[in-house]
Amino acid sequence: MIARPASPSAIDIAAARRALAVNDPALARVEAVTPIFAWRLRPGGFGGLLRMIIEQQVSVASAAAIWRRVVDGLGEMTPQRVLATDVETLRGFGLSGQKARYGHEIARAHLEGRLDQAHLARMNDAAATAALMAVKGVGRWTAETYLMFCEGRTDMFPGGDVALQEAMRWADGLERRPREKDAYARAEVWAPHRSVAAHLLWAWYGAVRRGEVRLEATA
Repeated sequence: MIARPASPSAIDIAAARRALAVNDPALARVEAVTPIFAWRLRPGGFGGLLRMIIEQQVSVASAAAIWRRVVDGLGEMTPQRVLATDVETLRGFGLSGQKARYGHEIARAHLEGRLDQAHLARMNDAAATAALMAVKGVGRWTAETYLMFCEGRTDMFPGGDVALQEAMRWADGLERRPREKDAYARAEVWAPHRSVAAHLLWAWYGAVRRGEVRLEATA
């Protein structure tokens, strides 16, 4: 069964946006010009994590097409089915050899009990991130975005995300994007609403790139 996580309500998101704006002048300028956004809620469980791996380092359109081929090709999205499908067959669905092997690693971790979704949901953010990263193929960005999108956790911040780093550069008027460790350090002031801060920055970044919001409006 595909896990259907909960996510913050529109009221919760609005309250968090107000709190972020009060506590950080840079985010206040961003918040003032960024329209209402919906939480990026995604199905979780084994399939949700596998999809996160598949979507790494490819375009949105390519990721969607590959995922459709994987789902159609497997017939059922279970660890057993993935592990029973050899790497070459998975590659035929559009996965790279590395991602196919990572799919096997994730499936094996589920079947061996090293990654239990029910237990994961009961862990705190740091422990859950560590548990996911203990599986080969699951990096920090994947773990953090999984917990944010697939479990609806409200205080995650994937500091390695390039779009977030660029939005932070704009917001703070920096010449260069912050390094990953600096992005994490900068985001600490946004706790306990770091996931909302990430969503806000993504929404603003997208609006600016589409020409819906002028970057100068936040200066």
